[in-house]
Amino acid sequence: MTVKVTAKKMQIDGLVEYAEAKLQKLERFFGKDFDAKLTAMTQRGMITLELTVNHDNLTFRAEQSAQDKNDALDACVDRIIRQIRKNKTKVEKRLHETAFNDTDFSDEVEEQAIYEVIKKKKIILHPMSMDEAILQMNMVGHNFFMFKNGDTGEVNVVYKRKDGHYAVLEPSKD
Repeated sequence: MTVKVTAKKMQIDGLVEYAEAKLQKLERFFGKDFDAKLTAMTQRGMITLELTVNHDNLTFRAEQSAQDKNDALDACVDRIIRQIRKNKTKVEKRLHETAFNDTDFSDEVEEQAIYEVIKKKKIILHPMSMDEAILQMNMVGHNFFMFKNGDTGEVNVVYKRKDGHYAVLEPSKD
């Protein structure tokens, strides 16, 4: 287990030790092979914690605000555990539904979607800067916008966060 704690505009006295103790709950799901990133910040007199847990190709994320950083961390860990259980339940349900549907045991297994996609949309990606993409996103009234980054030539997604700031998703080179 690797824990990285970052603080913005606050002190993290005792938070590292408390976080390591609380994150040991997740070892029953992942063993000791997972990474956790905890970001603590103060906003409007409240302490906001963002917890991101990575294991293999799975990423779980939770964000919580509270008066006390320990209460916020407890809530984040509980949310991560709920997400893990929900994900596990969906996978198990899908396996049980498709396990022995056919008595002839043919090699073809019918694909069943877990989520219903109600709309597909094709878009033309124009090269633009990140500022232009944010402007376009605000003009169409969406919370996200996909675009081709004019500087790198890669497909990026810019989105508006709950705190009102903007963030961008970029493809990894890994």
